[in-house]
Amino acid sequence: MDKIRLGISACLLGKKVRYDGGHKLDSFLTDTMGRFVEFIPVCPEVEMGLGVPRESMRLHGDPASPRLITSKTNRDYTGRMCKWAEKRVRELEREDLSGFIFKSHSPSSGMRGVRVYDENGKPVKKGAGIFAGVFMTRFPLLPVEDEGRLHNPAVRENFIERIFTMKRWRRTLAERKRLQDLVDFHTRHKLLILAHSERHVRLMDRLIAQGTGLPPEELYGRYQGLLMEAVLLNATTRKNYNVLQHATGFFKKQLPSEEEKELFEIVDLYRRGRCPLVVPLTLLRHYAYKYDQPYLKEQFYLNPHPIELQLRNHA
Repeated sequence: MDKIRLGISACLLGKKVRYDGGHKLDSFLTDTMGRFVEFIPVCPEVEMGLGVPRESMRLHGDPASPRLITSKTNRDYTGRMCKWAEKRVRELEREDLSGFIFKSHSPSSGMRGVRVYDENGKPVKKGAGIFAGVFMTRFPLLPVEDEGRLHNPAVRENFIERIFTMKRWRRTLAERKRLQDLVDFHTRHKLLILAHSERHVRLMDRLIAQGTGLPPEELYGRYQGLLMEAVLLNATTRKNYNVLQHATGFFKKQLPSEEEKELFEIVDLYRRGRCPLVVPLTLLRHYAYKYDQPYLKEQFYLNPHPIELQLRNHA
């Protein structure tokens, strides 16, 4: 697979574009994810023409529609930022992005929980940065996250799974939009989706069953909406345990009793929080190839992203 293209706040790559002339380099993003990702850097303030260093800015007013105001001179940059943001997202449409990583708490690029100050100078953490808000409105199905939340292993895993899923989906979209291509994609992702939402699997199964009666654009569009809704939901221990039990059922007539016992014990250890998900998945993957189980060998649930990213290692 070609490198995934992700938009990113430029300061997270070590670019000295912040108001104080500094940066917020995140080494996990540059050194680990960077091996598999091509980053498209964006700095709203610099790209709309402000210098470095510059006066800091804050959001003021209604959290649903805040104003972007400089901290000392009270200069209002809202209109200028909005005009630039609308132009920039039109440019980003051509970049084939599979997601975006925003700078947390930024009045331009924070995706949630940004401070918005009322008329008395009291802040509430209910805002979104102006550029981030425009981007998310323009691309509602693209995976987005901020670097602060990516320090949480579960959030990081979910985001990376979503961007790799989006990349594979984009590759399917590049084909001729045949029903069989959609069936193949869904089949290979079924256990992965099931680990997020059993309800969405049923909805997607039903949609595909109606496939011959729908125009390809409508069929693919509705499927994409369900797919990205599903993988946005957390894959909990309980959900993963149900999928692991389902997967072990494919070996009922193949595993010797000793190997069957070992597999069930490992899956139960995961259920009880005694080992990370990667342990039963590694064993399942081993048995899938050892006993040539074609359905499991094709499941992205067993191989959703490169092992070098060190995901699924938290209990």
